[in-house]
Amino acid sequence: MTQIAGKIILNRNFILVLAVVLGLLIGDWASLLKEYTFYILAIVMTFSTTGISTKAMFPLKQMILPMLMGSFLNYVVFGAVIIALSYWLMPTPELFLGFVVIASTPPGVAVIPFSHILDGDLKYAIVGTLGAFISSLFFAPLIVGLFSDIDGGINPLDLFITMVQLVLVPLLISRLLLWQPIKPTVEKVRGKIVDWGFALIIFTAVGLNRQVFFSNFDILLLVSLVLFLGIFGLGWIFELFSRKLGVKAPVAMTQNLLVTIKSSGFAVVTALTLFGEEAAIPSAVMAVFVLAYLLYLSIRKELRDSSK
Repeated sequence: MTQIAGKIILNRNFILVLAVVLGLLIGDWASLLKEYTFYILAIVMTFSTTGISTKAMFPLKQMILPMLMGSFLNYVVFGAVIIALSYWLMPTPELFLGFVVIASTPPGVAVIPFSHILDGDLKYAIVGTLGAFISSLFFAPLIVGLFSDIDGGINPLDLFITMVQLVLVPLLISRLLLWQPIKPTVEKVRGKIVDWGFALIIFTAVGLNRQVFFSNFDILLLVSLVLFLGIFGLGWIFELFSRKLGVKAPVAMTQNLLVTIKSSGFAVVTALTLFGEEAAIPSAVMAVFVLAYLLYLSIRKELRDSSK
């Protein structure tokens, strides 16, 4: 019984749901963590990117297309859909900018393990995710700079520096953590650090905006509608599109993840840093929708496998 309870407590899905629930129940404590979310995310990004193998980059010629496709799906396709929907539906500039931040955010590292779980193309997932991470140095300042117009807008150089701190530096440090003598220890603790780090970030975002979840249901409904269409709706349409084009099933599944799964923790911290607490609401809600979509894909696969 103790082992079962331990497995549940350490389960990634349970931890994320717990973070949301605690944010709603004891969200007053979230203000204590607000100033530290940037550093928490930097640590999480460092450990999570150790799952991106340097060897997967070679031969380089074969990797160029997946890297470009990962960037195109993550920023151009998803970004166009989510920005168009939020521009039409969001009642305040801050909420719209929250979605702009989501559009400029790199994919969630969950793309890699779930590509394996869902019978996707694992190497494609690694390279596509890495390509999207690297290109975030260009896309994030561009997207946010184009659509932010309050308080004179955001200086693209400031955002570029932020992306270097949160993407490039952790990626480079993660190569050091793959040094053979310490690699087994890093792999052992990586999952716990990443899961609980993201949980702290989501708890902070939900806690800082708990009044929205309890009282402002109109905003919550509109945010949820944009995210449902931008994740579930886009995912379903992309599946149909891939099938018609005859894309191989493993590649199509990985591309589906690249076009729908964003890093909610990354989006929360960036939105809080750039635009304040209200702008972080979409990112906090997105964490729930990303989890729901991954669970939906997993359950659907299990049902299909059992019917064979």
